Amino acid sequence: MYKTRNIPNTRIDVADALRGIAVAGIILYHSVEHFDVFTQEPIVHTLPCDKMVADVLAWLLSGKMYGVFAMLFGLSFFIMNDNQQQKGHNFSGRFAWRMCLLFGFGLINVAIYDGDILMLYACYGLLLIPISYLPSKAVWCIIALLAIQPVELFCLLTGTTIDHTRLWELYGQTIALHETGTFWENVVNNLQCGFELNLRFNVFSGRLTQLLCLFILGMQLGRQRLFYNEGRNLQVWHRLLLGSALVVIVLSIVDFSTIASWLNPIYNLLVLIMIVSSVVSAWYAFDGVRKVLHHLCIFGRMSLTNYLLQSIIGCAIFYGYGLACYRWLGVTYAVMVGAAMVICQYCFARYWFSNHSRGPLEGLWRKLTWLGSDKMT
Repeated sequence: MYKTRNIPNTRIDVADALRGIAVAGIILYHSVEHFDVFTQEPIVHTLPCDKMVADVLAWLLSGKMYGVFAMLFGLSFFIMNDNQQQKGHNFSGRFAWRMCLLFGFGLINVAIYDGDILMLYACYGLLLIPISYLPSKAVWCIIALLAIQPVELFCLLTGTTIDHTRLWELYGQTIALHETGTFWENVVNNLQCGFELNLRFNVFSGRLTQLLCLFILGMQLGRQRLFYNEGRNLQVWHRLLLGSALVVIVLSIVDFSTIASWLNPIYNLLVLIMIVSSVVSAWYAFDGVRKVLHHLCIFGRMSLTNYLLQSIIGCAIFYGYGLACYRWLGVTYAVMVGAAMVICQYCFARYWFSNHSRGPLEGLWRKLTWLGSDKMT
């Protein structure tokens, strides 16, 4: 059974920077996808570079930013849990309540945007509670099992196929409403179908086990204190960067289309590891990088608020009941809109933090988490 090492957990600025990168990347890629409006109509304003921009951002952002977010979620769980263990408190019940609150935030978000991930994160988060009691060797075994995409590997070896008909039916129904439905028609449909749609998409894309893997990995990296510049940690990140980059290069050259259903999620995981290790390595190695990424720390400290804000703003811009920009803007112009959203939300975060220590939803979440208790972390 794991027990705290009683080492103080100071704030990890590079984790805030990574969280800011993840949320900004989510906003940009949602803009590429017009917040899930995949219209068959011809788009009015396009550019010759649209396909290249879409391909590059898909490789860099699609699935990776949600993965980084998941990993940092696990890291945050470890820090809160370990802090309470050091005080002699059991955090399990309080964290379960915290996940119920997150599910509530997800319900609000999915009413606006069908691509909400918070409800699934709340469910994944509950699984961290029993796993957190296991010794590190057992945890690493679970991480390894989930990392090899066991569901996809089983299907590949046995010839089993998963029927995704229901997924495409839900997508067709939902996308049609994004184009022509009223705001309230979208809200009702999203509340009825949003959770099922996201769960089925996670199964289809291989993220069902991979996101859980990243939750647990984040917790384990917290146990190992790898996000601190201590001991030989920087060398570990350098090796991870080199190793993941080499494998990504090889897999980018090799044709693995016959086993793509299994290997694609693993390839995306390696790209994610490459991104995270490059950011952590550069953060601790170069003062200039820290100064630049410090701005993303501000963005990352308001990650929950920014995530919900991007749903409200993005849907108002791209959906039919709003400005209907899905029919006007090609990929490159849509990315520009996404970048403008990031800048505006960053300016709001700077303004907010000039008078508050936490973001609006972050502060509310914390107060509700510790409702009825005077034990504050």
